[in-house]
Amino acid sequence: MEENTFDIIYDIVRQIPKGKVATYGQIAMLAGNRRWSRVVGYALHVNPDPEHIPCYRVVNREGRVSSAFAFGGENIQIKMLEADGIEFVDETHVDVDRFIWKPGTPDI
Repeated sequence: MEENTFDIIYDIVRQIPKGKVATYGQIAMLAGNRRWSRVVGYALHVNPDPEHIPCYRVVNREGRVSSAFAFGGENIQIKMLEADGIEFVDETHVDVDRFIWKPGTPDI
């Protein structure tokens, strides 16, 4: 994978607003290839700037946080999402229907 692909992924992830989440597949589609979900996961795992690239806002298609969250495990990701105002339907799943990011729509 070209470094440019990761840059595209990071640019998209930077756009996810506080209080919203995106899925790996959604990021892949926005990056230009809907089959890049695993590439997105890898790019986020090696995130060079977690302070400015909020990879914790990316969950799987069912809203589940990553058990392999690169910066401290799923518990840290959950705490970071809760600090953003994200609510969970159970211990590890975000209410995706309510909190999914919809690019191009106003955030309310």
